[in-house]
Amino acid sequence: MIEKLLPAPIATAESFEDDPLSEMFPEEFALVAQAVPQRQREFGTVRNCARRALAAFGIAPAPVLPGERRAPIWPTGIVGAMTHCTGYRGAAVARASDVRSVGVDAEPHARIEDPGVLELVTLPEERAQLSQLAAHQPEICWDRLVFSAKESVYKAWFPLTGRWLGFEDAHLTLDPTDATFTARFLVPGPVVEGRELTEFTGRWLIGSQLVMTAVTVPV
Repeated sequence: MIEKLLPAPIATAESFEDDPLSEMFPEEFALVAQAVPQRQREFGTVRNCARRALAAFGIAPAPVLPGERRAPIWPTGIVGAMTHCTGYRGAAVARASDVRSVGVDAEPHARIEDPGVLELVTLPEERAQLSQLAAHQPEICWDRLVFSAKESVYKAWFPLTGRWLGFEDAHLTLDPTDATFTARFLVPGPVVEGRELTEFTGRWLIGSQLVMTAVTVPV
């Protein structure tokens, strides 16, 4: 599923089932040793996905540890992102010479039932768009799609800036005709090669009871 959103030169791997805990590196297990078994399994499986994706570039298996704000620490010359939700784990990596940054997120394809949560993750203009989209395609959980897209935007944003990006700091526009989205920054954007980026673009996909989004920042 993930490879449909992120084709070459990005390498991807995913899993719909969890791997045995024995496949985790000791350094990884130490980080979740006190967690519940479900958290341990998802933590280990998504890292196994990352290792399988990294193998496409000839990188030997090694621990994938969290760094600042829990962002994964990738091997030198590699960029990437990981995601996990109920029933799904996935990872995407690329050479930094091919892709500046990448973000990916998967969520259950279900509506956000709590109106307070919806107000927290969306802007008034976005909620107006969601109402219009829902009127035409009610079978799609557009609110969950916006949430996922903003998660992907943040995952691509943070490695470039080292800064937090709140849900209210980007205005998202969804295009249902080609399953794409644009995130316009409402705060100063990343500076790449001396140029400030004012927006990211991404793609989305719905299938297997999941909504998945991805952002690629080109070189």
